Amino acid sequence: MSLREHALSLFRNAVGTVRPAPMLKRAVKLQGGGCPQLLVKGQAFPVKRDLYLVGFGKAVLGMAAAAEEILGDHLVRGIINVPLGIQESLQRAGMQEMLLKPHSKIQVIEGARNNLPDPEALKGAVAIQELANSLTADDLLLVLISGGGSALLPAPIPPILLKEKEKLTKMLASRGAAIQELNIVRKTLSLLKGGGLARLAYPAQVVSLILSDVIGDPLDIIASGPTVASSHSVQDCLQILTKYNLLHNLPKSVEMVLSSSPTKPTAPEDYSHVCNIIIGSNALALDEAKRQAEGLGYATLILSTAICGEVGRVATLYCQLVQLVCLGLASLGEGPLGEEVRRNLLQLVAELEIPGLNFAEFLQALQGLGPERPVCILAGGETTVQLQGTGKGGRNQELALRVGLGLHRAQAMETSSLLGRYEIIFLSGGTDGQDGPTEAAGAFCSPELVEEALQEGLNVEAFLSNNDSYTFFSQFQGGHHLLVTGLTGTNVMDIQAILIRATERS
Repeated sequence: MSLREHALSLFRNAVGTVRPAPMLKRAVKLQGGGCPQLLVKGQAFPVKRDLYLVGFGKAVLGMAAAAEEILGDHLVRGIINVPLGIQESLQRAGMQEMLLKPHSKIQVIEGARNNLPDPEALKGAVAIQELANSLTADDLLLVLISGGGSALLPAPIPPILLKEKEKLTKMLASRGAAIQELNIVRKTLSLLKGGGLARLAYPAQVVSLILSDVIGDPLDIIASGPTVASSHSVQDCLQILTKYNLLHNLPKSVEMVLSSSPTKPTAPEDYSHVCNIIIGSNALALDEAKRQAEGLGYATLILSTAICGEVGRVATLYCQLVQLVCLGLASLGEGPLGEEVRRNLLQLVAELEIPGLNFAEFLQALQGLGPERPVCILAGGETTVQLQGTGKGGRNQELALRVGLGLHRAQAMETSSLLGRYEIIFLSGGTDGQDGPTEAAGAFCSPELVEEALQEGLNVEAFLSNNDSYTFFSQFQGGHHLLVTGLTGTNVMDIQAILIRATERS
């Protein structure tokens, strides 16, 4: 098999493991008998009376379909809030397994057009709120959460209106507030976010199954943490409003909510009636890709599940990493060139501040790989693109093209043609099957691909400076190097794979 086929297989398997149905079936079981129990990753929750389900997020429709199959007749009723048009999209894509059966007990509400809270999303949030409010100590509430859940759960504390809350958020954003600050304000003014849903459902047992699309899987950030105790107070919200000079420019309703002393929550402060369980994440997907790569004979390392930063800097990191691997495979890693590449890498990693990355440890593992096997390096996370042009593309296609160009340049500058002794392929793809406003999930690239494109008269740098990576890949070799998967019904950010093996002639 070619490296490209191997890379594609790794990506598909990684995504397959976090698709809603296999993911739920792995994590959740229902044990019948005298006193039925819900088993989630080995933890048992007795179903004393009724079992209810609510959910919100981009991947929740598929999660709910799988959950209903597992729960069977024990499920009394469910309500899920999902993005506008998702049922039709999945129907068109022939993904029946992600859709609910005709006589489902789960009501589907679609809203949040363009991923923004709207009256439809509010309707769904109110229905979820009313259901949570009606539960008793003998009920069990299963909550399904995925990325995009925040926009699908807007429930401002009365008398605040949705449009007033939105206006305040926009004013903060326009004054330069960071996303973390915006989220603190949103949570403070929300009935359901920041643990609100769990408080309303008390005294019922609440079990949340979470598909994480956030670096580091922070429970209080994913969908604004509706079942997690908030680490922020009204005081924090007031400080942010003061910082951006908005304290004396608030709607009356917001003033009222912030000045009324916080009512004592009815739920216990320790949230002992809640269990939050991450059942899908970037780490889980990469572990599956690693297992697969090792099965194909690759010496495999996972760099990080938290790759973030500007796409150009991240591309440089990957290019330097490829050079270091090739030096190691050629037993030149300890020489002066290896030292220089290592120094550059350490500096880049320090600048990028990738959370939780112990790079020294990674370099040590890299040194222990030995020259006899092909190498696979896996990573995940989410890069950012500073838009400068008017082209069409996405962060994954741009990253792939930048890595290909960087490796091509490194190859051209080398006197020893070290990189030329190895076959190299780089893949970057979004696990949701979408990369920017295109039908591609990402792309494959290699130094040879860039060389061929230049020979065909395609100016790779010009495409990149216009943020036009999709047009480049579409025009080159009939789009053969685009990664096209279609909608996947899941999302655990992006996945990157670097595959390196010695060429036949070396």
